[in-house]
Amino acid sequence: MATLAKWYDPMFKENTLFPTFSSMVDNFFGKNFDSIIDTMSKGTMIPAVNVIENNENYILEVAAPGLKKEDFKIDVAGNLLTISSEKETEKEKSTKKYTRKEYSFSAFSRTFYLPDDVDADSIHASYENGELTIKIKRKELKSAKKKEVKIS
Repeated sequence: MATLAKWYDPMFKENTLFPTFSSMVDNFFGKNFDSIIDTMSKGTMIPAVNVIENNENYILEVAAPGLKKEDFKIDVAGNLLTISSEKETEKEKSTKKYTRKEYSFSAFSRTFYLPDDVDADSIHASYENGELTIKIKRKELKSAKKKEVKIS
């Protein structure tokens, strides 16, 4: 005679006879897996950005493989720098027996606050080997003049 016992594995945090698929996925990938899937299905993968600062420049390196330089838009409004991209592709394959159409759309937008010491007129961007590089020259800030105020 067999005894029914709940199935238990410490990896699955739940004491159930058969763990659900979603509990296995959550335990393997973490609870953020659903948000990752939502992001991927909407075509909004936000690229990683390295920000490098030296005495002469600020440099932003945006990892965006698979795009062309024409796919990017860089705007400066006041002290905000916005990098965005939209790309739509359509593929169609036809044979005598079937037609297959595939569409894809991807977009992202990243906005950065520019510090007071940037020269917004000297921004230069280049795209090579899947990396967008934006170089922003720094300008020397004029120090405020010290003035003594006499009390009357």
